[in-house]
Formats: sequence, C-alpha cells, structure tokens
Amino acid sequence: MNLNEKIRKLKEEKDVVILGHYYVDADVQEIADFVGDSYALAKKAAEVDQQNILFAGVSFMGESAKLLNPDKHVYMVDNTAGCAMADMITASEVKRVRAQYPEAAVVCYVNSSAEVKAESDVCVTSSNAVRVVEHMKQKQIYFVPDSHLAHFVAKALPEKEFIYHNGYCPIHQQIDKASLEKAKEKYPDALVLSHPECADDILALSDYIGSTADIIRFSKEDTTKEYIIATETGVFYQLEKENPEKKFYPVTNCQVCPDMKKVSLEKIAGVLENLEKQQEILLDEKIMEQAKRPLEQMLELAK
Repeated sequence: MNLNEKIRKLKEEKDVVILGHYYVDADVQEIADFVGDSYALAKKAAEVDQQNILFAGVSFMGESAKLLNPDKHVYMVDNTAGCAMADMITASEVKRVRAQYPEAAVVCYVNSSAEVKAESDVCVTSSNAVRVVEHMKQKQIYFVPDSHLAHFVAKALPEKEFIYHNGYCPIHQQIDKASLEKAKEKYPDALVLSHPECADDILALSDYIGSTADIIRFSKEDTTKEYIIATETGVFYQLEKENPEKKFYPVTNCQVCPDMKKVSLEKIAGVLENLEKQQEILLDEKIMEQAKRPLEQMLELAK
C-alpha cells in the first residue's frame, strides 16, 4: 500500500475530510478532498458530512473553519504552519486604533487570527473586499492587516477614507518591479496576473488583478496562451491542470511560502494514524461568538 492509498484508507476509517489550500504542494492538493482558498474551504467544511476536518494550510485557515463549524473537530496537518501577515496585527492594536478613530469601521482581511476578527466589524477576502467595503455605511475604514490589499481597495473606492495598517505578506512583498520587468521582456506575449497582496508597482504593471481563485478562473476563460503569475507558486498546479495547453511563469524564484510547504503527505498520514492524540483547534467560546459575526456580516454585504 503506497502513501496515497494509506491516506485514503485512514480518512475513510476515521471520518475525515481533507481541505487543501492552493499554495500547498501539488501532491497534497491531489490527495485533498477539496482545494481552494481559505474562506471557500471554511465554507466547504460546513457542507460536508464528516465530523473531522484536516486542514492542509496555515493556522488562521483552521481557525476560520472552526468558527464556521463549531461542532466539528478541526485539525492542522502541521500546527507550526502560521502566517507572517496574520501575526502583524493583534487584537490590542485594533482596540487602540479603534479608540483613536471611533467613527471608523474595522475591516479585517480573512488572513488574521480569531482574536483580531473578534475585534472587527466585518471580514473580507481578496476577491470580495471591494464589494464589501463599497456597501458599508461608514466612510472611514481601518483596514487590517494587509496594507497592499487596503490600498487596492482604496483606489477602487476613492469616496472612502482609509486608515492603513503596515502589514504585508512577505512572499508577495518579495515580488519586485525589476524582476517583473525582466519577465515581461523575456515573455513579451504573456499577460501578467497578480494577487492584490502585491505592492502597487507590481499591480500597475499587471493585466489582471485578483484572488487566487480569480486568477485560476481568468486564465481558464481567457484566450491568451502565456501568463506571468505574481502570487505563490503552489497555484501553478491548478493552473497547469486546468490549462494543459498554456504556459505559466513565475516573476521570481522567491514566490514560495515556507509555512505552506510544511504540509506534506507524510505528515497527513501521521496525523490520521494518531488522530485521537492530535491537538485540535479549540477557541474561547466568547471569541468564537464575536469572531463569527464579522464573517456573517461579510456574507451579507457581499451578496
């Protein structure tokens, strides 16, 4: 029995669904029951029959799954897999700025901890951030933690006044203008598809800006044959799987999240073998109640 067969057998025996993020390795995406971005996977967890959720991603994603599925058991493949951007904002900092700007609505990117979500008015994803903020009645917006996504939203909604936090994704931050210009010279027929977590000078040179799921969808619907991709390279597996006749190129060799790459087939098998002894995600009941509200508010405003 090979590793994949072992994993399939164990997850059936132990009533486990495996959720894989687009940024984990290709072999993990292949074994996952569902692959998507963090919020889509959290919602998917609520739709499945299994009572045990194994998240192949990073910590805030597991927390989001738990918030939307409080009665299910949520486990991480690797409990040390975190998100540097999510760590750049704390609940105490949100409270401090809220006190300074009492009229501002706190808009929280889903890439954040449950404690930060609990102090926020609404959550957003990279695909719905503009739509959600546009429908908010407040004019003043404190956007945490990603400054690049905040500036992207602010550019689309000049009627709003933004207060920025200084957070960022180190992986997207490393995608630089000089490297993108070289890539465009090397592949002159390629369109540039970028994630809004990239810096403004990258977005200015892009042909399309969207979430990971949006980039996958765009490349499938578009008739171009070559693309330069400005986001984490784990997405190349889905891009190439859905578009075998097309070519995809990274901007640099730095587009790799080390935390996402902590997730492996060997670790999945190890967790499944000893599921009863694993540390599941447990959140304070008050935090869960408060943190779920901005997620529900997001769904309402994004309709």
